[in-house]
Amino acid sequence: MKASSPSASATMICGPETVKNVTTLMGMRTPAPARATWANRLYTCTYQLPGGPLVLSVKESSDAATARSYFNALRSRLGRTTPLTGLAALGLPAYEKTNGTVVFLKDNMTLQVDATALPPRVGPQNTTRADLAYTVATDILACWSGK
Repeated sequence: MKASSPSASATMICGPETVKNVTTLMGMRTPAPARATWANRLYTCTYQLPGGPLVLSVKESSDAATARSYFNALRSRLGRTTPLTGLAALGLPAYEKTNGTVVFLKDNMTLQVDATALPPRVGPQNTTRADLAYTVATDILACWSGK
């Protein structure tokens, strides 16, 4: 993996399938504008939704141990979190905040979905922002094939 460009797994957070999923979850007729950035091995995709931004990011670490350190440091920065366990964690290390942030660790990548800038309830199903963040994250993880 080259540090100069993100992996295909990372870029899928701004790819057509994720755009479609976000559009559907939000009940939008047209895709939300999305802006991607890549810096310091962090690929970020920000969706401009009617209620505010939805921010997805993937930190690509050089190896699993470095990824675990980043995952743990991010947890410390976020403050009080709740571990996801059992089926909710999909067999991966994961945690969430009830305000709309969810983080998963897979191989050398840390996926974070941040819906905290959105209203407390969003979309046609009146979904909580925490449930939106979890749903988006699990949709992405279902497509990741590994490193």
